[in-house]
Amino acid sequence: MLAPSAGHIGILHEHRRAVLRHAGLVGVIVLVCFGALWLTGFFDAQRLIEGGPALGQLASEMVPPDFSRWRAWVGPLVDTLAMSIAGTALAIVISLPLALLAAPNTSPNFAVSQSCRLILSALRSVPELIMGIVFVAAVGFGALPGVLALALHSTGMVGKFYAEAIEHVDPRPLEAARAAGASRFQVITHAVLPQVLPQLADITIYRWEYHFRASTVLGIVGAGGIGFELIAALRVIRYDQVSAILITILLCVVVVDSLGAWLRKQLK
Repeated sequence: MLAPSAGHIGILHEHRRAVLRHAGLVGVIVLVCFGALWLTGFFDAQRLIEGGPALGQLASEMVPPDFSRWRAWVGPLVDTLAMSIAGTALAIVISLPLALLAAPNTSPNFAVSQSCRLILSALRSVPELIMGIVFVAAVGFGALPGVLALALHSTGMVGKFYAEAIEHVDPRPLEAARAAGASRFQVITHAVLPQVLPQLADITIYRWEYHFRASTVLGIVGAGGIGFELIAALRVIRYDQVSAILITILLCVVVVDSLGAWLRKQLK
């Protein structure tokens, strides 16, 4: 029987160290998660038990759902859908140029790349709910502040994903296009975008699906849509109508998600 060589022993030691490092990292993550649960009161069993009757009372008031005002919800649902589409379209228009400037392989220089990355980070650091409050104060109530809030916040997220997709394209078509004397614009349109368009389409559709759900929340701060009807029902303590609106929103989300899945299949 052959004795293990020094090389094999070294590989085994390196593998063991890697396993221990990963196990230590997982242990730290688990401890942090438990610490967060403890700090937020998740392990306060008495508090959870005392909240049970209140949840039961609330659930009893939500059943059966009251759909008597369904006709009044059609317009706000259309506004919510339009808000999500408009916000996604505006986010694409802003995100794509910023992503091309942020990606190192398509940016003119390092300073421009870092500046655009900073802009994208700043935009996604402000939640759309806060942006919605600001735009409601600036342009008034309605769907417009919701569209602006969704578009600007999503520019930070979508632009980041676009830039990462562009950054990881195959560099050989870019080098060939530059060697052939193509301009920067021609390199982008002929060597970069054809590689990333399917991935960009996936990102865009996923973001649209998210926008429909986020639009309902923006209605709470006066940005219109079905969220406005939801908060109105909560204010007058009509929990039966609240449950009906939530069911309606759920059905619309299922339809939007199914449509998004169909669009992704068509674009592949």
